[in-house]
Amino acid sequence: MGVNIHPSAVVSPKAKIADGVKIGPFSIIGENVTVGKDTVIGSHAVIDGNTVIGEKNRIYPFVSLGLPPQDINYRGEDTRLVIEDENIIREFVTINRATTKQDRVTKVGNRNYIMAYAHIAHDCTLGNSIIMSNVATLGGHIEIGDHAIIGGLVAIHQFVRIGSYAFIGGKSAIVKDIPPFMMASGDRAKLYGLNQIGLKREGFSQENINRLKKAYQIIWRDHHLFNEALEIVRREIPPFKELEILLEFLVNSERGIVR
Repeated sequence: MGVNIHPSAVVSPKAKIADGVKIGPFSIIGENVTVGKDTVIGSHAVIDGNTVIGEKNRIYPFVSLGLPPQDINYRGEDTRLVIEDENIIREFVTINRATTKQDRVTKVGNRNYIMAYAHIAHDCTLGNSIIMSNVATLGGHIEIGDHAIIGGLVAIHQFVRIGSYAFIGGKSAIVKDIPPFMMASGDRAKLYGLNQIGLKREGFSQENINRLKKAYQIIWRDHHLFNEALEIVRREIPPFKELEILLEFLVNSERGIVR
């Protein structure tokens, strides 16, 4: 299939470029970059550092990937950025490679849609099928679960976790963990119940949605002590996978949970 590189692009001969890759005008690809099959890189993109990009990604103009982390203690150590398959990364998105403070890798999973001007800082880990709206901003060391939706102009504090299928409304400030399956919004963000519409769209059964609603009511609205509420949920709601995901997330929180 070959590789289609515009004559004005600057691509290091040491870069590993797979078949079917297209690289647009004036883009710059560094020597330690790997680009997987059928990925399309638009004009004026800069991809540098120890960066691995998987297959069938669509990278739009003026994107910056794999440049050094915005960390005053970073001294040029060998750290990585890994972006897996079938992601859409829109204009002016910035994704930094990691620091040495965690696993030395910033990671983006599969089939994510990252809209214009979004920022993913060092040491973040994103799952699959996530939507980050325009100008959504992640501090360092953030984890985002599968199918989460982050609204426009959202700012998320470093070390926060966002659970799977969570929905965060636009212009929110997130300083504590957002549990899976929940909606949150505001400055500082508060919970507003179960993400029912999102769960229905993703094929969750009405029975399990109702059970998660009951868990939400017990934990956040019935005025129980936290550990007592978890015990009531375990006692009153039959176990199922999503409930276990929710409870495990809550128990393992280090920053605390948005209420």
